[in-house]
Amino acid sequence: MAKQFAHIEPAHRDFIERQHIFFTATATAGSRVNLSPKGLDGLRVIDERSVVYLDHTGSGNEAAAHLRSDGRLTIMFCAFEGAPMILRLYGQGRVLQRGGAAYAKFLESHFSGVEPVGARHMVLLDIDLVQTSCGYGVPLYDYKEERPSLTRWAEAQGAEKLDAYRREKNVRSIDGLDTGLLDDSEA
Repeated sequence: MAKQFAHIEPAHRDFIERQHIFFTATATAGSRVNLSPKGLDGLRVIDERSVVYLDHTGSGNEAAAHLRSDGRLTIMFCAFEGAPMILRLYGQGRVLQRGGAAYAKFLESHFSGVEPVGARHMVLLDIDLVQTSCGYGVPLYDYKEERPSLTRWAEAQGAEKLDAYRREKNVRSIDGLDTGLLDDSEA
C-alpha cells in the first residue's frame, strides 16, 4: 500500500496544506528518539524538495540537538478527516536561528514577515524521499481550533523572560547534546 516518490507532488502539497497538525521525529545514534506534535499553522512547502516550519519555544529542544548532531528528520502528516492517508517526508534538516539571514528570508517570503510570539527558530527540511501509505488505522477527528495556551504563555513571558527560559531549558537536550541555541551562526 505504501508508495514512494522522489519529491512532493502537487496532490501531496494540497494534502499537506490542509493539515492542522504534523509530527516531527529525530534521533542520533546514541540518543532517545524524539517525536513531537506541531501545529499553530507553522509549516510551509517551499518547493517540491523542501519544507520549513516555525518552531515555538517549548520545554525541550531535542530536535535542534539531533539535527545539529545527525541531521535526520522525518515529518509525518495524517488525514484525520476525509480520505485516509499518511504522508511522510524524509530527509536532512537544519535549524535556522532567529536573527539569521536564512530565518529572515523565510519569515518574509513564507510567513508574510510575521514572527509569532514565542518563535524559537525555524527548521528547514531538504527532502530525499516522500512516502504515502493508506492511513486506514488513523481515527477520524474533527478539528475545532488551535489551542491558545502556548501563545498566551509566550505573550505573558515577554522577550526577556522568553530568552531566559530558552537559555535555561533549551540549550541542551535531555541526553546532554548541544542544541546550538547560543551559537551566532546558522546550524
